[in-house]
Amino acid sequence: MRKSIKRWAVTAEKRASFPATASDVSKAILCATQLGVDLAVAGGFHSTSGSSSTDGGISINLSKMRGVTADPEAMKITHGLATVGGTVNQTGVGGLTLGGGYGYLSGQYGLVIDNLLSVQMVLASGQVKTVSERESPELFWAVRGAGAAFGVATEFVLRAYKQENLVWGGMLAFSPDKLAAISRMRKPCYQGFQRRSHNHGRI
Repeated sequence: MRKSIKRWAVTAEKRASFPATASDVSKAILCATQLGVDLAVAGGFHSTSGSSSTDGGISINLSKMRGVTADPEAMKITHGLATVGGTVNQTGVGGLTLGGGYGYLSGQYGLVIDNLLSVQMVLASGQVKTVSERESPELFWAVRGAGAAFGVATEFVLRAYKQENLVWGGMLAFSPDKLAAISRMRKPCYQGFQRRSHNHGRI
């Protein structure tokens, strides 16, 4: 990055800026609109389609916007609370949420979008807007699954749940000689899972 901003005169070197607020994002969007250049938004940089990259355009890097606040009384996210998140640590909250979002708690609580209460969006016009089931319900419906097509999400309010125990998840591999023991263990585990799930998922 330093090589790309290198100039003959040190005073002419301008460092790239990262947005820290929705207002900063709004300014970047308006700039891209006025200049007529390509615009990309990068959250967790987990896109396989390249949507977080641009060739010659403006990239809005949201990595400085990582704040988390909790409201334990309202059960909306510090202590002993969890929300449905992803299954790998490389995904950003934005892409995961706006795309639907499946996580280890989905079997019990549904997808991430099922637990989304509101989203702060910056629209193409530069307007900062909070959408929910009460405020702009049609846009709220649209962003839950296709949110990246309607603006830049800068804040999410998610429903949280009491989660006092660790959640163990991942993939396990066993040799064939363990098959009988695993088969015996599977039934009580499956029955326990069915009691705790709400038809959001199955093993």
